[in-house]
Amino acid sequence: MRTKINRSLDSLNNIQYHKALLAYLSEYVTEHKKSRFEEILGQRTRYLTVVLEDLFKAHNASAVMRTAEGLGLQDIHVVEQRNTYDYNPYVLRGAGKWLTLHKYNSSDQNMKICFDHLKMNGYQILATSPHEYASDFREIEITTKTAVVFGAEETGISDFVKDHADGFVKIPMRGFTESFNISVSAAVILEDFNHQIRKGSNIGLTPEEKFSLKLEWYQKMVPNVDIHITAFNKTYNPKNNS
Repeated sequence: MRTKINRSLDSLNNIQYHKALLAYLSEYVTEHKKSRFEEILGQRTRYLTVVLEDLFKAHNASAVMRTAEGLGLQDIHVVEQRNTYDYNPYVLRGAGKWLTLHKYNSSDQNMKICFDHLKMNGYQILATSPHEYASDFREIEITTKTAVVFGAEETGISDFVKDHADGFVKIPMRGFTESFNISVSAAVILEDFNHQIRKGSNIGLTPEEKFSLKLEWYQKMVPNVDIHITAFNKTYNPKNNS
């Protein structure tokens, strides 16, 4: 029983600490930025998310991430099995610092770990493929939390994804080219799916998620934030914030 009580107190103290830290950092954030953060947080969603499997061209991964951030998607799942993730700052244009990046690179079954994580959190998984078994993406109705998998350049999705995805989508092609570049494909498909989910309700972040992101973003905005946090920690007294 004592262990449970201590855990509850630790959790409560942790919440109090972070609330006090947020209030402290807010003094160094302009009112314009605060208003902008609130506006963006109100549009952020985890209802739709992106999985990048083994991309090896930094500009492609960066372009997809920039598209996702611009559409208000919060999470990007990066799976490294054969290739190591990298990004191009000139393409990303700072979008990456506002996203939550989940990386899977510590196992020989990284895609399985990613899929297990998504399934556990209630996502259906749709994989992109140019082949005949895939459905026109415009015919898909998004009615539940959805993760969209984009495979490696040239080789596409892995056999694991082919065997375990819940469905497959494609962009019909009218020319000799079999498929678009991954960054173009992601922009086309994600914009359509994002437009669909915005018509529904309950796709936004929870109050807890908004608070966590706001604290994270404030820390990224405040110059010399480590110095400020050190100063805050020296003066912080939980008894004054209870």
